[in-house]
Amino acid sequence: MLLHPNGFCGGLYEPIAHCIAAAARPIALDLRGHGGSTAPDHPGAYRFENLAIDVLEVLDHLDLPTVAGVGGSLGGAVAILAHRLDPKRWTRLLLAEPVAFPTNAFPHQHENPMAAAARRRRPTFATRAEMTDSYRSKEPLSQLAPEALDAYIRWGTTVDASGVHLACRPEIEATIFEVSAAAGGAADAWDHLPDLTCPTTIVAGEHTFLPDIFAAQAKRARADLITVPGGHFVLHENTTRGADLIAREALP
Repeated sequence: MLLHPNGFCGGLYEPIAHCIAAAARPIALDLRGHGGSTAPDHPGAYRFENLAIDVLEVLDHLDLPTVAGVGGSLGGAVAILAHRLDPKRWTRLLLAEPVAFPTNAFPHQHENPMAAAARRRRPTFATRAEMTDSYRSKEPLSQLAPEALDAYIRWGTTVDASGVHLACRPEIEATIFEVSAAAGGAADAWDHLPDLTCPTTIVAGEHTFLPDIFAAQAKRARADLITVPGGHFVLHENTTRGADLIAREALP
């Protein structure tokens, strides 16, 4: 089960899925508010445990009582809380810079900077080519491998006569960033790390923009820590490397 970062969609994993398909059955879903999923308006709907409930319901529908879990950023936190709800579900976990932080990792600010940046995102472009050109020139999306960016734009947008629109609306992405720093968000995932019972690996980028918390996460979870060149989107900045990490750490 492949769980994506905030603002993205399951289709981001399409290039990796092709690479690992001979060794496993890759399944990626759109977390609520993303891709083709529904988008509740109430902020409480995006508490991380609610997203984890959705994941488990999909796995139940697919009749998959046990499965390897891979989660990047938000998806990593959701995978942790899915374990809290069903400790026997994951056979192994690979968490790529999971959003699992103690409460004091978020200094009190008048406005959440990640939420503010999300609200400034341009939601509509004339064409997918225009969107691609824009994203390739701006961090952090410019850090994505070209095939990962192309997959995200194909799966994470809708098209109509007025243009190409982000399927995850900027307001939803911003709301999830705000939930991350509040009750029901990253602190819940942090609190559960010591209770993980499946073999777990945490992977982090050497030049991530997130706080330097991943060694502490690994110690707290009794997990292996792997640090690789690159930024926050470690699984998607180099598709071959991301697929190799999954094959080695989640599918032994």
